[in-house]
Amino acid sequence: MALNIGDQFPNFQAETSQGKIDFYEWMEESWAILFSHPADYTPVCTTELARVEQLLPEFKKRNVKPIALSVDTVDSHNGWIEDIKAYGSKFFKKHNLILAFIKILLLLDLSSFDYPIIADDKRELATQLNMLDKDELNKDGIPLTCRAVFIVDNNKKLRLSLLYPATTGRNFDEILRVIDSLKLTSTKSVATPADWKQGGTCMILPTISEQEALDKFPNGYTTRDVPSGKKYIRETAQP
Repeated sequence: MALNIGDQFPNFQAETSQGKIDFYEWMEESWAILFSHPADYTPVCTTELARVEQLLPEFKKRNVKPIALSVDTVDSHNGWIEDIKAYGSKFFKKHNLILAFIKILLLLDLSSFDYPIIADDKRELATQLNMLDKDELNKDGIPLTCRAVFIVDNNKKLRLSLLYPATTGRNFDEILRVIDSLKLTSTKSVATPADWKQGGTCMILPTISEQEALDKFPNGYTTRDVPSGKKYIRETAQP
């Protein structure tokens, strides 16, 4: 299935490390991020799932529920989770000065693992959502799941999709940045420019007239001069 931004994200039922779920019911009224992994007990995947566990307070603050997927069984997931927790704990010990402070601030429990991993050992969901990496095969010659990212809003619409190859780990700071942009631009008449971060300057949408811009942005905005003479680059403080 080819999913485009704005499409209804399909509902599904699945066994997970936290029991059987219906995806829509599990989401409730929140947003969700579904991210897939090539296999359990693999090094890059372990770093990624440990990183998401550490970032759970950031996802919760944004009302986003993370859920992972790997083409292995629930029993395999539950065994692998112990490795993920151990890796995450060692990461904090290695960076004990800054990260220990973060742990205190966020009240993280490094012995826990608090989001589900979908068991997709028959590759049914990976196939349905077009997440297989045909260039990366396991020892039996079967395609691995690529590192897909799907961000789904509270209306169950697909808001972003990314496909990383199996060999490249994701940047979850960037994913949080994208979520911030999506939520901001969903309710305000702005877009976020290259390398934007929370609190940064935004661009007024080109579809907004000058009068509308004056009404919507009473604190003002700056129009950049460009050789074309067109007045389409209008910058404003983040609403």
